[in-house]
Amino acid sequence: MGDANVLARVLDWMPFVLTGFGLNVLMSLLAIAIGTAVGTFLGLGQLSQPLIIAVPSRLATQLFRNAPWLVLLFYCIFLMPYQVGIGGSVIVLPSWLRATIGFSFPVAANFSEIVRGAVNSVPRGQWEAAEALGYGRQSTLFRIILPQCVTRMIPPWMNLYALLLTATPLSVIVGVEEALGRTQAAVQALSDSRMLIPMYLALLAMFFIYAWPINRLSLMLERRFRTK
Repeated sequence: MGDANVLARVLDWMPFVLTGFGLNVLMSLLAIAIGTAVGTFLGLGQLSQPLIIAVPSRLATQLFRNAPWLVLLFYCIFLMPYQVGIGGSVIVLPSWLRATIGFSFPVAANFSEIVRGAVNSVPRGQWEAAEALGYGRQSTLFRIILPQCVTRMIPPWMNLYALLLTATPLSVIVGVEEALGRTQAAVQALSDSRMLIPMYLALLAMFFIYAWPINRLSLMLERRFRTK
């Protein structure tokens, strides 16, 4: 089988695999959105003075940050209901949506640490100056400290998203028909062991083409916003 024939057969299956890759991207975007929202509250909770808020926030952050992503994925896939009833209607929760929720847990925990680290990186003198001007802790946090933290959080947040995207193929283990699953199906349909490497190289190229610009942009922003 010539190189031209191999390339033609790979290209024939690309629309099928690309549809699955679209699901990888969708899961990663939803998981980063959910994780960012939850992680923001967890991060601010870690910095809270009342222990009743700080301690549970720290425990949740450390639990989900240090738990294997695949274990959390299995928990969400098999413990979440397959359907829920709302107002007399039944809404089916597909596997990819439950997998997305599973990915959002470690994302939230990692973003919580990003928020905590960014806030702690602001010099203590700014807190003291705001206090001297009559600002309360909450006003200082939201009006003075957090606006400075946004630029510091963007590069690690983008790196977290790139990591999340490369983790989404784990969902094939729980039956989600994403890019890796479709690549496996294509290789089986071709029934030719010589197509194994070209098909998986094409899959690797998809993830690289999508994730590499994100990593480069995060490095550029990190250099630009680096704390002097």
